[in-house]
Amino acid sequence: MASQTIRNYLSLVKFSHTIFAMPFALTGFFLAVTWAGEPFSLKLFGLVVLCMVFARSAAMAFNRWLDAEIDRRNPRTAKREIPAGIISPGNALYFIIGNVVLFMATTWFINLLCFFLSPVAIIVVLGYSYTKRFTPLCHLVLGVGLSLAPIGAFLAVTGYFSLLPVLLSVMVLCWVSGFDIIYSLQDEDFDRSQQLHSIPAWLGKPGALRFSEVLHVITAALAIAIGLMGGFHWVYWIGAAVFIGMLITQHKLVKPDDLSRVNIAFMTSNGIASVVYAVFAIADMFIFKN
Repeated sequence: MASQTIRNYLSLVKFSHTIFAMPFALTGFFLAVTWAGEPFSLKLFGLVVLCMVFARSAAMAFNRWLDAEIDRRNPRTAKREIPAGIISPGNALYFIIGNVVLFMATTWFINLLCFFLSPVAIIVVLGYSYTKRFTPLCHLVLGVGLSLAPIGAFLAVTGYFSLLPVLLSVMVLCWVSGFDIIYSLQDEDFDRSQQLHSIPAWLGKPGALRFSEVLHVITAALAIAIGLMGGFHWVYWIGAAVFIGMLITQHKLVKPDDLSRVNIAFMTSNGIASVVYAVFAIADMFIFKN
């Protein structure tokens, strides 16, 4: 019974989707350790990972809780845990509050800057859930939420901002926003019928795909800029090449008149891209560490 409950909550927050942000949080962490020359701390590493898990769990659960009625009306999402009655709205709310408290408490043990910025992070990651009600740029707000991972991890180690991790965060913002637009193509008609806002509902499928392509071109340019500015070597460039290749692949998989491979583009392509980029970037940092 307990194991089934755990599985239900892991499904509620789509824990498998942690693969999108966690690799970039680790990249930001090790950027601080190697590029910025800060000492490695296993305790701090664990705290950063916990912050990621708590913040993301709160954000995803809040999105499911807030959108429960909308999800119930959408055939694609009607079987999600809250509309399907697997998890009650009340229990979901307790789960959200618990994760918010744990996130903020964890930042206290990192440093004061992270603690004082933690309410801002919570407002951003939870506030995204409201944006589809009034702006088609909601995808960019989601991107901002996930982009906090690398800069947050860097701040946890160093206690200060720096241009390179900020560029990494902007890269994540453009990458996430672009693939979220592709994923939301599935709900174009539903969003219009419910007067919800999204790039596909605003621009249509062809226009939305062009918008996503622009964001991913910027993503690729930033991956190159980071490699040059950070003084990375050939190991990084292998990872960056694969990452950019996966961006191209997902746009080849999805066409305005054929959405049958949206989930492959969303989960498989982007999951591989994030892991490969992080592994090769971190490996480069340690292999060529001065």
